This record gives sequence, C-alpha cells and structure tokens, in this order.
Amino acid sequence: MTRLLQLDCFDGIASEDVRHDLSVQELEEARLQAYETGYAAGWEDAVNAQEDEIARLRADLGQNLRDMALSYGEARAHVLRSLEPLLTEMVAKVLPLMAQEALGHVVLEALRPEAERLAETPARIRAHPENRHAIEQVVLSQVSFPLVFDPEPLLSHGQVQLVVGPMETSIDLAGVIEQIGLAVHSFFHPEQPQEARNG
Repeated sequence: MTRLLQLDCFDGIASEDVRHDLSVQELEEARLQAYETGYAAGWEDAVNAQEDEIARLRADLGQNLRDMALSYGEARAHVLRSLEPLLTEMVAKVLPLMAQEALGHVVLEALRPEAERLAETPARIRAHPENRHAIEQVVLSQVSFPLVFDPEPLLSHGQVQLVVGPMETSIDLAGVIEQIGLAVHSFFHPEQPQEARNG
C-alpha cells in the first residue's frame, strides 16, 4: 500500500491549489539523491580546502626557506666581517713573530739533507744581523759540521741564504707571510683584481 504525502508549497501559489503526492519509494529516492548531492559537494569542498591548505603550506615553506637563506647569508657575512681584522692582524703581527722564532728550525731542516756532504765543507748562512742569535741558538747546537754566519743587512728578517760550495738555497719566510696575507685579502675581497691589490 502506497501512502501519499502532501507537501506545502511556498512559491506564492496557495497550498490548497497545488498538491504533490510522493510515494514512500520516491521520497526515499529523493532523500538518497539529496544525500549523495550533499556528500559530493562536501567532499569537493574538503578536497578544495585541503588543496588550498597545501598550497598555503608550500608558500609558507618557500618563504621560510628564503628567509633562512637570507639569514644564513647575513650571518656568514657578519662572521666574515668579524674575522677579517683578526686574520689580517695575525698575518701582520703573529706570523712574523712565529716566523722569527721558527727561522732557526727552518734553517736546520734545510741543512739536514746536506749533513754528510758538509762534513768537511763549511756552510755559510747569510741572514739579517738581528737573526744571528735565533739561528745560532738552534743550528749550532744540533749540527756537527762547520758553519759561518755572514750578516747581510739587505736581507729581510724572514730571509736566509744557505751557501754550500757552489750550491745556494734561499729561505723566504717573509715572502710566505706576504702570500698568506694576499690569500687572506683575496678571500675577503674576491672582487678586487690582483693588480689593484699589488698597487
């Protein structure tokens, strides 16, 4: 048995003039259709909202990565600006002192390979007069062959010349320090051409 359902009409026509009769099956189909339509619309809204959220998160992540890169670059530049005076000062003051202290050891290391040949031949060490004590203190106490110190005021404090017969070896710690200074300067000022740095 089919039961008829009467629905009110609200479109301006009097309800007694229009009567809609739906069977229970038609009513159930209408409800099912309305549910499916609502479910599909809700699902579409949820998918759109999720896509919008993913797009927003990607944009936020991209912005954060750009900010981090900028912050890293700024931090790196700040650290480098802080280190430049320290390294420049070390090259200008600490390395020359270290070179002065190490000069005797460097001369000794240069003489060691020649020790057997030097048993009878005196070796001549030419260096700035102020280096005599530093060189003799280290070298004379550790070699058994004859040495002659020739003071040479034209040589810088970091330069030494070893002369054994016709053979001559040059040690130039001042030149090494200058090269280190140029390398430090080039690191902090890579845009400046070599000619500008050398004057």
